[in-house]
Amino acid sequence: MQWVRKHLLGLEELSAEEINFILDRADSFKEICTRPNKKVPALSGRTIINMFFENSTRTNLSFQLAARRLSADVLLFSKAGTSVAKGETMIDTAQNIEAMGVDVMVLRHGASGAPWKLARCVSCAVVNAGDGQHEHPTQALLDLYTIREVCGGIAGLTVGIVGDIAHSRVARSNIWGLTKLGARVMLIGPTTLIPRDIERMGVSGVEVCHDMDRAVRECRVLNMLRIQFERQGERPFPSIREYIQMFGLTRERLAKGREDLVVMHPGPVNRGVEISPEVADGPQSVILRQVANGLAVRMAVLQLVAGVE
Repeated sequence: MQWVRKHLLGLEELSAEEINFILDRADSFKEICTRPNKKVPALSGRTIINMFFENSTRTNLSFQLAARRLSADVLLFSKAGTSVAKGETMIDTAQNIEAMGVDVMVLRHGASGAPWKLARCVSCAVVNAGDGQHEHPTQALLDLYTIREVCGGIAGLTVGIVGDIAHSRVARSNIWGLTKLGARVMLIGPTTLIPRDIERMGVSGVEVCHDMDRAVRECRVLNMLRIQFERQGERPFPSIREYIQMFGLTRERLAKGREDLVVMHPGPVNRGVEISPEVADGPQSVILRQVANGLAVRMAVLQLVAGVE
């Protein structure tokens, strides 16, 4: 196939063929990332700006490094100390930046739908680096890439997403991507952290489960999510201790599952809460592999939206 989309806004709007196309393109960049000279001239002369209205470490640095390894010029934007902090709108700021000759805007914003709004108001390409509680497509793509790499494929797998699904844009993008590629998805957590409107997504192959031990037995992959206390008005469970007991992935609980069960986490990790340190650093964990794969995936995305073959 040929890539025809100008933007990457979410996985909901992508077909399985388009998702696989991105993952296949990332394969070539994964090889490049292992060379002594890791730079290629694919985006030489192009300008990419990271517009991060929310704090970020992994995603911001990953996009920066991906752009630089493609030989693009990279601009960095944060809300503090800019005209946005003085009252200028996101759109006015973006249009002024675009007038300087920017080719791709990578946007992270606390408002759901912000990347779609931006894409309607600028002529350059827009990549969603996380919007509110809606989507985080490149995180899901690197998760899919890692699962495909470790398990040899995605179709037919049972993948569990565990924890704060109600506030997670990562979970939503993973649900879209996994089900489109033929996986069965289990959403595991307390009732207060499972979205009540999950059925409104209209996605088949998704099951809600409140039994972590059952999930460990049935899943080939467990993607552990951070409890996002900063997005919650009040604590959604009686105590951290109770959450760990019910849904934390400990060494003892992991031992009840299959020997090749894969443990994932999008980061940052609350060690000792959703996952114990020995599991996070153990042989079944692919957390650092996810980070490494994220670079290749984001290189592929930037190349595609920039219109370079």
